[in-house]
Amino acid sequence: MSNPSSWLATAIEIVQLAGAIQLRHFGQELEVNKKGAIDLVTKVDIEVERMGRALIAERFPDHCVLAEELENETIETSNQPRWVFDPLDGTVNYAHGVPIFCSCLALEIDGRPEVAAVFDPTRQELFTAERGGGASLNGEPVRVSDSSCVLDALLCTGFPYDIHDTVNQMMGLFGAIVGRARAVRRLGSAALDLCYVASGRFDGFWEQRLKPWDMSAGSLVVEEAGGCLSRLDGTLFDTHGDQIVATNGRIHDELIAVTKCYCLPGDLSD
Repeated sequence: MSNPSSWLATAIEIVQLAGAIQLRHFGQELEVNKKGAIDLVTKVDIEVERMGRALIAERFPDHCVLAEELENETIETSNQPRWVFDPLDGTVNYAHGVPIFCSCLALEIDGRPEVAAVFDPTRQELFTAERGGGASLNGEPVRVSDSSCVLDALLCTGFPYDIHDTVNQMMGLFGAIVGRARAVRRLGSAALDLCYVASGRFDGFWEQRLKPWDMSAGSLVVEEAGGCLSRLDGTLFDTHGDQIVATNGRIHDELIAVTKCYCLPGDLSD
């Protein structure tokens, strides 16, 4: 299988299988380990990632995989199609029994996502996108909202795992936007946050210190739903660029006018 329809079918199959594994263990006593002070990993993360890697290797042996937990198992080359996989986005929620988590998978060609699937098993919501083919929720097309100003917007954000070291900068930006928006939420799953922008539930989302597996699938869903993507300073978005502002497009410039003033050291584009 080597065409976009087979790529998307595989992405959907993997995230739905991931959801079944997640639900089977959810609410049970878990072995939880730490990758950092507040960065967790469970046996479910590992089980799901191994399943996804095995299925991709079987169907697309010439493709490589970049994933959160075991990414060094696969040697990448720049000209290979690359699957970008988060086996369990929202691990902290999952470990605490909070039912806000998902699995997300995108296939990138030359660094750009071409197909994407994000599955929330607790709500049985499957978000999909194919470049040039639109975005869908459970097979029905989705579009971004029509809110035209930040004052009328419901926004969402997340905090990085180094928040203890960057709390003043993060809270500065958070406070600046809270003071302008209708409301701001923090759900704990960047992939779902992006899909909620795509489906019009949120009007915008921003976050720093992200990884490609946090952004790749969800960013394509937003793009194909008619949304706008950039870095915090308004420059070109890159799934490997560690930060994102995603909006319905109508409020993008207004939101960027705030976020660009609060980029952390090293976050501004060259």
